[in-house]
Amino acid sequence: MGYLLWIAGVILALAWFSRIAEAALGVPSIADISKPQWNRQPAKRPRVSIIVPARNEEEDLEQGLTGLLALDYDNCEVIAVNDRSTDRTGEIMERVAASPAAHGCLRIVHVRELPSGWLGKTHAMWTAGLQATGDWLLFTDADVLFKPDVLRRALAYAESEQADHVVVFPRIIMKRPGEKMMIAFFQTLFTFGHRPWRVADPDTNDHMGVGAFNLVSRPAYEAVGTYKALRMEVLDDMKLGKVLKNARFRQRNVFGDDLISIRWAKGAMGVVDNLTKNFFAVLSFQWWRTVASAFGLFFLNLGPFLGIWLAHGWARVPYAIALGSMFLIYLGMSFKSSIPPYYFLLHPISTLMFEYTLIRSMVLTLRNDGVTWRGTKYPLEELRKGVV
Repeated sequence: MGYLLWIAGVILALAWFSRIAEAALGVPSIADISKPQWNRQPAKRPRVSIIVPARNEEEDLEQGLTGLLALDYDNCEVIAVNDRSTDRTGEIMERVAASPAAHGCLRIVHVRELPSGWLGKTHAMWTAGLQATGDWLLFTDADVLFKPDVLRRALAYAESEQADHVVVFPRIIMKRPGEKMMIAFFQTLFTFGHRPWRVADPDTNDHMGVGAFNLVSRPAYEAVGTYKALRMEVLDDMKLGKVLKNARFRQRNVFGDDLISIRWAKGAMGVVDNLTKNFFAVLSFQWWRTVASAFGLFFLNLGPFLGIWLAHGWARVPYAIALGSMFLIYLGMSFKSSIPPYYFLLHPISTLMFEYTLIRSMVLTLRNDGVTWRGTKYPLEELRKGVV
């Protein structure tokens, strides 16, 4: 037993320490476009088409569209897509488009029916892309809050870096302790699954895509097959980043402080509900990968807490290193978000809730033979065929 505890502890210490060491070296290399040097106009002033898909978004839609219309970059258009909404989404879009604030740059597209072989969101974005006139396409969500200068800054950065795809990380608005606990865990897990500091390196497989701000040049977007290539992909934002990176286009991700912000979920169970749709898709809808990931998640995240209690003497040292590294990740996150570093103490609870979410995602998808998203059911067989 003591020998096994030593081996497990060393594995955990290496895993956590190597990642915090890499993050400590890598994260400072990620640009922050909220800094003064990016407060300028791009020299070429390209035209941008901002695409906003929305289905039943009456609660947040008007504020989101109003923010886009207040951007201080005038060579742009906003294309809002009402994707078969059953609430007042379409009505709100038309009212905002008719207001003086729209100054003719907001166009509305109403989707009445969803063709077979498409997800609603990917179809909405593809449809808008067909009508877009911009040199760049900015894909965003209806509930994202934009500050006026974010697009101008992002374009100046893209021009400076000669980038084809720019992702801006949003500021997550968190109002409840449960949200902070779950999102802190998600961001910690994200550090293991993706290395944003390696995205700019063309020789790595690290890629990025964020639904709140995916800015892509039209030539790159068309070269990878547009959203038609992702028509049944649940993780469309990340997979857009993946196909662009695989095609060797220049990809960048940046911090932006509060240039864009979003309330991603309400409470801990809101995070669970949001991720239930995605988790099984992350694992390509394969049950064996899900089960293996559940065991790996348990070992990686609960192992240090259990080991420091079960081990004795010097055998506790590697577990202490793992826990210390984990705490440093929380400390680093506290500089970029409103999550205090002491939320590290809630890591075991959030681990169990993520385990529940992972298994729940698999069980519901298999039991229902598909995923129900925004009132539309997508068969599992089609989703598996559409995985990119």
